[in-house]
Amino acid sequence: MELDKAAMTPQARVIGVKSWTAYAGVLALAGLLFLIALPLSFRWNELAAGTVLAGSSLIVVYRFLLVRSVQLYYDDVGVWVVSGVLPWARGVAGVKWRDMDEASYVNGFVSWVTRSYTVRIGHRFTKESEIVLHHIAGGRKAVETVNAIHQQMIRSGAVD
Repeated sequence: MELDKAAMTPQARVIGVKSWTAYAGVLALAGLLFLIALPLSFRWNELAAGTVLAGSSLIVVYRFLLVRSVQLYYDDVGVWVVSGVLPWARGVAGVKWRDMDEASYVNGFVSWVTRSYTVRIGHRFTKESEIVLHHIAGGRKAVETVNAIHQQMIRSGAVD
């Protein structure tokens, strides 16, 4: 698991990454492009097929790397998510401990079976600044960790 060295502090701890269920969409896209679009492009000519093959390969690899780039982590300042593949699209968003409302996850049968949860880290002042991530492996444990640390900080007086 590679970390974004520019965004993360030395005491940062990764608590969530995308689960295998997040890759199902990439697999479906690959199936659509390589099993349907590519054979159809051969009906026109080989140049069209080569273009479809190259374009499809780039799209599938990019989507795979994009899913793989998502990391949920915390440090002494707050809870953050880093994502992005291309340099101009990489970024970090988060909620500071002092502004955090609560962390929660969406539970259901599919989530329970796959151990892949939708995680929400709430911002107590605005919904636009909250973190919502789908298909997080072990999201339940990540939420428990964030809430435990937040409660510990509240009790110690580190945050209001």
